Amino acid sequence: MTSPNLAGYKAYQTNKYQTASPHRLILMLYNGAIQFTNNAVQAIQQKNIAETNKWIQKTQDIIYELLSSLNTKEGGQLARNLQNLYFYMIDRLIEANIKKDEEPLHEVIKIIQEIKSSWEEIGRGGTLG
Repeated sequence: MTSPNLAGYKAYQTNKYQTASPHRLILMLYNGAIQFTNNAVQAIQQKNIAETNKWIQKTQDIIYELLSSLNTKEGGQLARNLQNLYFYMIDRLIEANIKKDEEPLHEVIKIIQEIKSSWEEIGRGGTLG
């Protein structure tokens, strides 16, 4: 049995994603990737192989979602650069998962934070370059 409050909260959470702007959705994906990668680092530190794998795969899912949202025809060189960064991060995530090594995860977090910062600047009306 679920309480009415829980049902209301679930409806709010669903609505939050359905009504978010495309810009806001991308920020949510970046935030999720950072959170999941940090979780993977903690799992490695705890020597929890199953949790490490789970969090790295969740991060990879987000990166693949970001890749699929790129429009390389209209985005030009910027979109191609992002595409290359996303593929690089996937390679580093795979390496981290195979070796159970934190270093590639820290690198991925740094890259995502830099991209996110630029994306936030765009949202404030700033320009890149």
